[in-house]
Amino acid sequence: RHSRRSGYGGIAYHHVADNYIALFSHFIPCGVWEAVYIVEGLLKNLSDAHPDTIHADTQGQSYPVHALALLFGFDLLPRIRNWKDLIFYRATADARYIHIDSLFGEAGLNMINWRLIETHWQDLMQVALSIREGRLSSTLLLRRLGTESHRNNIYKAFREVGRVVRTITLLRFVSEPELREQITAATNKAEAYNGFSAWLMFGNEVIARNDPAEQEKIV
Repeated sequence: RHSRRSGYGGIAYHHVADNYIALFSHFIPCGVWEAVYIVEGLLKNLSDAHPDTIHADTQGQSYPVHALALLFGFDLLPRIRNWKDLIFYRATADARYIHIDSLFGEAGLNMINWRLIETHWQDLMQVALSIREGRLSSTLLLRRLGTESHRNNIYKAFREVGRVVRTITLLRFVSEPELREQITAATNKAEAYNGFSAWLMFGNEVIARNDPAEQEKIV
């Protein structure tokens, strides 16, 4: 059941290019954090386009997804709702930053555990390679990372790398007006695609018949 649309069904999740064309799409269940499907969609991409920058809304990001984006070599630049309420992480406990130190909260808190990342870096690379080779589903992994006990060291390592990447992304967002414009323009293109798709639709919004041809037409 979709919490916002008060109905049952699935969600068509599109990856839309700069030229407003949906490169590839897949269906995802309602009620899930959409970020778990971003990496899976990219790895299943059979088009000639090979994106190096991905934009998404708030639900298209999380610490583990930021970490996987780094490992797979693409830049995840989401439009995050209420980003000013997010945590910025310090490189070390004694790190101080001129003019922006207040963004990082109380001194001595919110710091990156580099030793944990170093200890489990090989594990993270093995996970990334397993996903790349199709031996492990990124969707399954990210679901588990989102629900497993936070005492799990692999989860903690993914989280730490994600904290590094998202902190850098937030600092770029604060300091680069061009980046803010880029993110807004890109996410608006996705919204424009959705509007065009709705305008173009000639089938019903509800799959109410068992005829496969009619079902395919509506989808």
